[in-house]
Amino acid sequence: MDSCSAVEKELERVLSKFAAINEHSTKIIGDVLSHFTELQQHIAEGTEANAELTAGQVVILKDALSKTKEKLQRLTADHRDLHGTVSKVGKAIDRNFVSDFTATSRTDVFTSERNIQLLNTVIAQHFYRQGMEDVADMLIKESSLQHDEISIEPYAELHRTWEAIHNRDLAPALQWATHYSDKLEAKHSALEFKLHRLAFMQILSRGIEAQKEAIAYARTYFSKFVHRFQKDIQSLMGTLMYLPIGIQNSPYRHLMASEMWIEAADSFIKDACSVLGINKDSPLSVVVNAGCTALPALLNLKQVMLSRQVMGIWNGRDELPIEIDLDPDNRYHSIFACPILRQQSSDDNPPMKLICGHVISRDALNKLSSGPILKCPYCPMEQSPQDARLISF
Repeated sequence: MDSCSAVEKELERVLSKFAAINEHSTKIIGDVLSHFTELQQHIAEGTEANAELTAGQVVILKDALSKTKEKLQRLTADHRDLHGTVSKVGKAIDRNFVSDFTATSRTDVFTSERNIQLLNTVIAQHFYRQGMEDVADMLIKESSLQHDEISIEPYAELHRTWEAIHNRDLAPALQWATHYSDKLEAKHSALEFKLHRLAFMQILSRGIEAQKEAIAYARTYFSKFVHRFQKDIQSLMGTLMYLPIGIQNSPYRHLMASEMWIEAADSFIKDACSVLGINKDSPLSVVVNAGCTALPALLNLKQVMLSRQVMGIWNGRDELPIEIDLDPDNRYHSIFACPILRQQSSDDNPPMKLICGHVISRDALNKLSSGPILKCPYCPMEQSPQDARLISF
C-alpha cells in the first residue's frame, strides 16, 4: 500500500499540473484571440478598404505580436516542464515496484507434464467459475484436457444464479433458497429474507396499482421471518404509505438502491458455498492472493540474501524459507505446532499423542526419550516412547 500511495501522489501531482496548465493556456489563448479580434475591428473601422496601415497601427500590431510571442513562449516552457513531471511517475513506479520476480519463484515446478496439466486444470476451473465457458472450453481443447477431469458443478449453476441477481432476475435465486431453506435457517443466514425483500420492492416499483399484489406477497412470505427481522418487515410495510408520491421520494428510497442487489448477490455466493460445503474462491484466485500477500516479504528476503551473496535459497525446497502470515480466510486445515520445539508438524515430523493425552512432535519425543523411559514434559507420568501414537489432523 505504501508503494501504491507513493505512485498515487506523483500521479496526482501530474494531474493537478495538467489541469492548471490547461486552465492557464486556455485563458491565455482566449485573451490573445480576443485581443487580435478587437485589434482587427479597430483597424477596419479607422481605415478604408485595401488601404495601407498607418505608422501608428503598425507599431500597435508589432507590439501585439511581440506580447503574443512572449506568452506563447511561456506556455511552451510550462509544457516542457510538464514532461519532467510525467517522467517522475515512471521513475516512482520503477522505484516502488519490482518487475523481476524470478528470484522469488521456482520455474522447475512446471517442467513436468503432470504439473502443467494440473495448472491448466486449475485455470480452466477458474474460467468456468467466472462463467467464461468459451475460454475454458478452448483451453481444454488446446491443452488436451478431458472435460470429465474438471468439476464445474455446482459452480456453473451458482454463477448463473449470481449473474441473474445482478440482472434483476430473482427467480433462480428464490428457487435455490427455497430448496435449501432449512440449511440456511440452521446457519442463521439472512439470504432468503434479502431475496424476498428485493422481490417485494420489485413489485412496489410498478407503482400504486401493485399495492394489493405487494401486500399479498408480504403475507405469503414474510411471516416466517417475523421473529428475526421484525423491524425490517415493519420498514417494508411503511413503504406502502409512500406509494402515491413514489418510494424514491420517501425515507425508504435506500431499499430501491442498486447496492441492495449487489449485497444480495454477494450474500448468495457466500451462503450458497457455505451450505454446499465448498469454497467460494477458486484455487487459482486463492493462490494468487496468497502469493501477493507473501511477495513483499520474499522480495525483502531476496535483497538481504543478495547483499550477503547467498544464492539459491529456493532451490530444491518444498517450503518457503520464512513463515508468511496469511489471512484467516486462507486457512483450510488444522495446524499443529509442537509446544516443546515450537515447530509446525510435517510429514517427517508428525504430532505424537502420549498415553497421558499430551501431544508433542516426533522430534521432541526422540529428544526427550531417555532409554526405554519417557517422562511427559507436562505431567509426572512416565511411559515408554513406543506407546506414543501418531495423530493425523
